[in-house]
Amino acid sequence: MISGTKRMLIDRRSFIKAAGVPFLAALAPRSLYALERADAVFASAFRARDGSYGIATVSERGEIIDRVVLPARAHGMATSRATGTTVAFARRPGTFFMAFDPAQHREPIVMHTPENRHFYGHGQFSPDGAILYASENDFDSNRGVIGLYDAKNGFTRIGEYDAHGVGTHDMTVSDDGRLIVIANGGIETHPDFGRTKLNIDSMEPSLVLLDAATGQLIQKHPMPDRLRQLSTRHVDLGDDGRIWFACQYEGPRNDLPPLVGHFAKGEDVAFVDLPEETTVRLANYVGAIAVNRREGLVGLTSPNGNAAVTLDAKTGRVVSEVSVREAAGVAPAAQGIAVSSYNGFFEALRSDVAWDQHIVRITR
Repeated sequence: MISGTKRMLIDRRSFIKAAGVPFLAALAPRSLYALERADAVFASAFRARDGSYGIATVSERGEIIDRVVLPARAHGMATSRATGTTVAFARRPGTFFMAFDPAQHREPIVMHTPENRHFYGHGQFSPDGAILYASENDFDSNRGVIGLYDAKNGFTRIGEYDAHGVGTHDMTVSDDGRLIVIANGGIETHPDFGRTKLNIDSMEPSLVLLDAATGQLIQKHPMPDRLRQLSTRHVDLGDDGRIWFACQYEGPRNDLPPLVGHFAKGEDVAFVDLPEETTVRLANYVGAIAVNRREGLVGLTSPNGNAAVTLDAKTGRVVSEVSVREAAGVAPAAQGIAVSSYNGFFEALRSDVAWDQHIVRITR
């Protein structure tokens, strides 16, 4: 097993090696210094003070290394460990994604959905980096789909899979590339009505596994009737193949439903029994989830509750609870969980940007 210290150095050195001399030479001295000191490099979408949008590469201390301009607001991201390419997806109901090389060896590629689709803000690469999967809304038919894009051929759209649900939000791919993991939030939307939720009283949230090669349904877990308003929103993977998921509750504010759980192929869903005070603190809304596999930790953030919570992945026990005003993204850090906020904090450092809801750790 690679030690923690060695893994940190690999992350930084691999990014610098991939970046090459032209990229490093173009950095401002302050940014170059931040990169040289960085143990890990992340990327996150942001809104600048002038109202423009972009993606920034960030050190684990929160120092901005470089920025890429976006045509509009982004939400989630995907990065390919095989190729180093990173993709930023438009926030629902946006219709673009931008694929770029964090080392900027080539011009970014901007792609759009077909006319009757929009993105839900999330996607993931196949392990070999050849295919990009993206969560999309077939809004005329009120069904979620997974769009397939050829990452080796300019991200041409080559097909789609039925997501077997409504409000298909986050998704990921198993380490062996065989499974697509989908969080169907169960909420109907249509671009004619912006971000309005159209079916709160008849939601159908679910968690789904598809065969990545064929799109065949392998497993589907609808939420039980008593939790039909518990929107399954975000997912991440443990190193044992366990799938962690986080939820946002659309029911009465004084309810205290479970907000986080896990399952694996062939298993039923199991919710984590959080202490009541922790559930109250999360304010019925987990905005992001991330697993630190090396340390066996699960990080959660709640912008509604101004909180960041860390769990033990084996027991579900609460390891820490921290007050973070407008808590946004989480990602596995060199040690523990990295946290950002809508008001510009990335860990302890504040920048002149508003970070968006998700962070991706760039490794290669």
